[in-house]
Amino acid sequence: MSIAKVTEIICESPESFDHAIKGGLERANKTLTGIQGAWVKDQKVLFNKGAIVGFRVNMKVSFLLKE
Repeated sequence: MSIAKVTEIICESPESFDHAIKGGLERANKTLTGIQGAWVKDQKVLFNKGAIVGFRVNMKVSFLLKE
């Protein structure tokens, strides 16, 4: 029987939402083992002085627990 856990992470990139998602999953993979997938719960654009300065994503990452 497999048991999975879900953890929520927030990632930011100055380039794009896609870059924030990839960077967040790459970083999570250094700490969590057995990542199965992620659900992008929320996206937010950071805006300062008339320009977009960042792309932030809030993700729920699921991973298998060790036996």
